[in-house]
Amino acid sequence: MGILNSIENVLNVIVGAIWSLPMVVVLVGTGLALTLLLGFVQIKGFIHAIHVIRGRYDDPNDPGEISHFQALTTALSATVGLGNIAGVAVAISAGGPGAVFWMVVTGLVGMATKYSECSLAVMYRHVDERGEVHGGPMHYIVRGLGEKWRPLAVFFAFAAIVASFGAANMFQTNQVASVLVRSLPYDENLIKWVTGITLSLLTGMVIIGGIKRIGHVTGILVPLMGAIYVIGALIVIVSNIGQVPAVFSSIFSEAFGLNAAAGGVAGGAIRALIQGVRRACFSNEAGLGSAPIAHSAASTDEPIREGVVALLEPFIDTVVICSMTALVILISGAHLNSDGVEGVTLTAAAFDTGIPGFGTFFVTTAVVLFAYSTLLSWSYYGERAVDFLFPGSTKSLLIYKGLFCLLAIVGAVWTLGPVLAFSDIMLGLMVVPNLFAVWM
Repeated sequence: MGILNSIENVLNVIVGAIWSLPMVVVLVGTGLALTLLLGFVQIKGFIHAIHVIRGRYDDPNDPGEISHFQALTTALSATVGLGNIAGVAVAISAGGPGAVFWMVVTGLVGMATKYSECSLAVMYRHVDERGEVHGGPMHYIVRGLGEKWRPLAVFFAFAAIVASFGAANMFQTNQVASVLVRSLPYDENLIKWVTGITLSLLTGMVIIGGIKRIGHVTGILVPLMGAIYVIGALIVIVSNIGQVPAVFSSIFSEAFGLNAAAGGVAGGAIRALIQGVRRACFSNEAGLGSAPIAHSAASTDEPIREGVVALLEPFIDTVVICSMTALVILISGAHLNSDGVEGVTLTAAAFDTGIPGFGTFFVTTAVVLFAYSTLLSWSYYGERAVDFLFPGSTKSLLIYKGLFCLLAIVGAVWTLGPVLAFSDIMLGLMVVPNLFAVWM
């Protein structure tokens, strides 16, 4: 155990180094630069994106496997997850209310990044003779930059597979099990095993059918769970509407370190900046290269059209849902009297103040649904990465899917610190080849 703890400590140091100020500069800088270069495409393309997902431009003869709407919900099912619940609470606990401002700013500029990477995904995808789509950063690296850059594409694919097993699978089931252990009056080990096996079976039943079945399920699940969560948050916000002006005041003042209690002008502002950007990047995945894999499967012959659809993701995920969570926490004041409580527990406590006796159940339900949807979409991301490394190998895909479902159980039952830390490293390193290809 001593060796494992040492390994975990080293890996956590590396995770901290990767997801630090330089990464913040790269991700936000890229989003800001693309926003300016593309003439604020977030604003110009927003209404058009709504028309596209409503089916105005759908053509059954277009190449692809899923609709624009299903591509959006599949990608959203990956991003709308624990980051929207636990991540926001962590950002506020560590960075104060000011972190919310930078979280929203990151989401807004991230819309341009999503537009760019997902347009490339459709532009350089390959549709085989069976109509199956092969797309994502690994493909636009090779097909866009040339064969000499294949090692970079291979590295991205490897990192995506590792991330799909860890942060997007074992971490998700582990957090669901932890929440249910705190909520249910049953044996801890029994809850963990039942949670792992149930999520594994439910995931396997869907992913065995490929992107079409995943798109069908997420097309129902994502709007439903998103609407329920937003309505719950609005109930808390509206019932405490008188506190909203003061909350917004604290968000803006602490974002720029204007509140001396935040630890000084520079210290408070930088802490808020780093926490807000880090949590937004974890949540909306702009620049990570994961969403382009889902969007490449959209039925369209217009790459830009799918890029416009993709820019809605950071808006929905970060600007809307993360902001709702943040307002609930700040209105409740739960972050001021947390006594060491953070993450999901802090968010549950915040909802409990607005919906007494129901908040914990509400957040627990949201955690289960959000985690399950993340499992579905990231299993597809990992599957496409395996397909890139072992093209045409049905056996490799079946092995991957079986291992993915098995690790869902492992994550729920055991805490595998070093594995999850290594996965977080791979998650961060996916940014490098992806943004390199976007800029090139």
